[in-house]
Amino acid sequence: MTTPALLPLSGRRIPPLNLGPPSFPHHRATLRLSEKFILLLILSAFITLCFGAFFFLPDSSKHKRFDLGLEDVLIPHVDTGKGAKNPGVFLIHGPDEHRHREEEERLRNKIRADHEKALEEAKEKLKKSREEIRAEIQTEKNKVAQDIKTKEKKPLPPVSIPKLIGISGGDPEDTDIRKKRDKIKEMMKYAWDNYRLYGWGHNELRPIAKKGHSTNIFGSSQMGATIVDALDTLYIMGLHDEFRDGQKWVEDNLDFSVNSEVSVFEVNIRFIGGLLAAYYLSEEEIFKVKAVQLAEKLLPAFNTPTGIPWAMVNLKSGVGRNWGWASAGSSILAEFGTLHMEFVHLSYLTGDPVYYKKVMHIRKLLQKMDRPNGLYPNYLNPRTGRWGQYHTSVGGLGDSFYEYLLKAWLMSDKSDHEARKMYDDAIEAIEKHLIKKSRGGLTFIGEWKNGHLEKKMGHLACFAGGMFALGADGSRDKAGHYLELGAEIARTCHESYDRTALKLGPESFKFDGAVEAVAVRQAEKYYILRPEVIETYWYLWRFTHDPRYRQWGWEATLAIEKYCRVSGGFSGVKDVYSSTPAHDDVQQSFFLAETLKYLYLLFSSDDLLPLDHWVFNTEAHLCFVYMDHCRSQSGEGTCRPGPLKSTWQGAT
Repeated sequence: MTTPALLPLSGRRIPPLNLGPPSFPHHRATLRLSEKFILLLILSAFITLCFGAFFFLPDSSKHKRFDLGLEDVLIPHVDTGKGAKNPGVFLIHGPDEHRHREEEERLRNKIRADHEKALEEAKEKLKKSREEIRAEIQTEKNKVAQDIKTKEKKPLPPVSIPKLIGISGGDPEDTDIRKKRDKIKEMMKYAWDNYRLYGWGHNELRPIAKKGHSTNIFGSSQMGATIVDALDTLYIMGLHDEFRDGQKWVEDNLDFSVNSEVSVFEVNIRFIGGLLAAYYLSEEEIFKVKAVQLAEKLLPAFNTPTGIPWAMVNLKSGVGRNWGWASAGSSILAEFGTLHMEFVHLSYLTGDPVYYKKVMHIRKLLQKMDRPNGLYPNYLNPRTGRWGQYHTSVGGLGDSFYEYLLKAWLMSDKSDHEARKMYDDAIEAIEKHLIKKSRGGLTFIGEWKNGHLEKKMGHLACFAGGMFALGADGSRDKAGHYLELGAEIARTCHESYDRTALKLGPESFKFDGAVEAVAVRQAEKYYILRPEVIETYWYLWRFTHDPRYRQWGWEATLAIEKYCRVSGGFSGVKDVYSSTPAHDDVQQSFFLAETLKYLYLLFSSDDLLPLDHWVFNTEAHLCFVYMDHCRSQSGEGTCRPGPLKSTWQGAT
């Protein structure tokens, strides 16, 4: 139950009391001297009570906060008695009691001075009329608004971008493969054109109703999520007219100074990730400027006792909160653990280490915490710094946290050994406790709930096949093992598609008894244009060139074309086991950002976005690897540290 907040004075409407005709023939705008004196006494007593109560509070030396993983005592405590039972108490000024009492006296004097200053300010306020006070408030508001505008117009420092490799081309030599890639490009254009026609500026599209659509992750504002999410896909497909249309909308309409509560995780991976990718590909400054503007709006979400960010933040007020359903007000591992890639790049682009420090603080805190069976639970309370419900998954709520540990290492040109160790340790525990083989020989990733394994795998967890393959190189002498594990996960997820009527996979599927890779509950039978299975096919194709992955990817392409294409775009379906499925009437923004991008890359040659130069965020947006500027494809030249390496080392 949510406790209702008190309305501000400006929002309350109190009916006036009817006391008969007025005693005076005219309205009096100011208070009498005696009335002012009484008000002043009341105000003085209230302030004295508030400040005086501070000295009667009980000792609170046990209250602590987290600062980059270090615990500092908020209020110091001195044991004056000899042979104190708690000699290990932290002291701000050391064991010298005299020095501590001097500091306490200075604190008392400061409080008295602040008290007197507050009284003087109150006296001055009482001398002014209502009109004068309103004018002062309006002046202050205008000043704040002007400061915000000045900050937004302040140019960002110039930064050098390494030579970008493989951002166009990728034409396959095989004619049949080229036709398949052209078909996927046509699907992208169809999805974009219909959004342009029916949902332009809205976050997403309802392709059957032919109108805009949005969900609560984007708040109440229409921020063009599909436009931002699709930009880099349009660019690498060579749809440059469409890219320029999106750029024009971003420049003219994308505004983050709105009174709207958004998901920190979602706007980070979709908006900041999408804008940064568009900037790196096109070098158009507007994308960088907008990414930084949004990032500044997200920073208040980190104002928690632990530094673990809230799940939601109001872009205007900066007020944050967590989802009501998330384990007693906890933050979610996959959300606060999926900020690292974008925030490190933000520090590089702005020269401001604050973004880097925020995400490194999260990492340091997690490193210090105990983990049951070596597993990271999905919930962490941002107030107490304690785990919530002991539920671990590589699917929803946990997935991209592990992905970003690996990709932080890759993005650093494999120099962030701390991230790699955290990834290896986590995967070792996951393989021990969560990865099992069914009676039918299918390898699946279950979910750990309160000490028990639930034999259910979500579509979201199917990304892990690609992750295991991507992380095979650099693993602890187990490269072949993890490449094979990735292939086994890919096979299981393909089976979840192949065992449906539509050849599209359900949201989750069971491995209980005779039921394998099949959804049981009606609520788990839907397909919402998700990309994770296609993503794994692409990574396995890149590392093995096994033709089965292209074959499986084309099967999924034909199924999407046949069952999801509607008159106004592409829609998800409600039951993949029904040969005549109903549609959910939503064209998800990630369909353009991820699903179609991974399909296009699956049927492109390897020189398009080579993996030794590019890393994809969890929304399939591009981040370049911290490459040395002088490094060429032939490896010639003497190299010096790349730009992001210096940021990495200098901000610790």
